[in-house]
Amino acid sequence: MNSARRMLLFTGGNLGEWALHEVAAGDFLIGIDRGALFLLRHDLRPDFAVGDFDSVSLEDFHEIQQRAGHVVSCDPIMKDLTDTDMGVTWAIQQQPQEIVILGALGTRFDHTLANVHLLRKSLDAGIPCRIIDEKNEVLLIDRPTEIAKGRFPHISLLPLSQTVTGITLYGFQYPLHKATLTIGDSIGISNVLVAAAGKIDVRTGQLLVIKSTD
Repeated sequence: MNSARRMLLFTGGNLGEWALHEVAAGDFLIGIDRGALFLLRHDLRPDFAVGDFDSVSLEDFHEIQQRAGHVVSCDPIMKDLTDTDMGVTWAIQQQPQEIVILGALGTRFDHTLANVHLLRKSLDAGIPCRIIDEKNEVLLIDRPTEIAKGRFPHISLLPLSQTVTGITLYGFQYPLHKATLTIGDSIGISNVLVAAAGKIDVRTGQLLVIKSTD
């Protein structure tokens, strides 16, 4: 595996045409459960497909087996990890340059929250990871990080660890200087970048950065 490659994980959640715009030349495409079928239906071949595939028909699963580069399937009941967790875990083992998870913020809040927590697994492994859907982009940081506005005008900050200290914002409408956020605080909600890019300093802890449209 080329460690410089970016890995895009297409989940079995909410996907649409917007997800196709995230694909760039050289990306390694991973189809998670129904996400593999989504790729095939849009003339994209998954390099790797993983899951229990309980959300596709037997005919669709046979197509995935025939057309994907490599397929790993498991029993839908006798398993310990969610399909997305299996995909992220495998991707981390390949040591890519970046992991991007597409369609992981769906209607099942339990799965959505579990998928957000997967950002910590990637962060602990030292691999940048983002979750993107049509209206949001979510990342987890534990060090000074530059943030581009892009298509998301609103930026919210929420602690994932119990406490995050030393939060200083540069280029934001509402400033913070060496602030501390504790789980339950809402002061970091709905900030705005006043420039095309800004910077968030963090001293300790793990901070969720959630970029959103209206």
